[in-house]
Amino acid sequence: MARKREKERPVALASTDTLAGNWLRGLRLSGFSLVMMGLLIMAVIVLAPGIRTYAEQRQQIDRLTAAVTQQQGDVEQLKSERERWNDRTYVTTQARDRLSYVLPGDVSFLVINDLALPVPGEAAVPVASPTIQTTNVDWLSSMFASVMTAGLAPEASK
Repeated sequence: MARKREKERPVALASTDTLAGNWLRGLRLSGFSLVMMGLLIMAVIVLAPGIRTYAEQRQQIDRLTAAVTQQQGDVEQLKSERERWNDRTYVTTQARDRLSYVLPGDVSFLVINDLALPVPGEAAVPVASPTIQTTNVDWLSSMFASVMTAGLAPEASK
């Protein structure tokens, strides 16, 4: 009977056996499951480059769509500007503002105010002298000296 009790006792696992090791030993692989795993691996190998190419093309399409949208906005802006230039009043206004043109019979005044505004409490800036002053400058020699100085100047290093 002593031998019978020994057989009924559960066998203790050795310290090197782990739960994961027991689980792996318990797996039973059949030929069908090996074939299916092989087919799955082959499908991943075959389809992976195509999926990567698809993702890259989708990103490129998105970039190009954004560029087209931005260019359509630019086209609309240029069309509206072209329509403004077809208006005679707009052209006249631009000629007056940009080029200082006037219509025949009009008098144009160009006011240049390069003086800073006076601060209250400070001395006022002296006004320009009402008398005309003449200068004794030989403009021809001055211009010749300027041209020669500019022409003979050393090249600027880049």
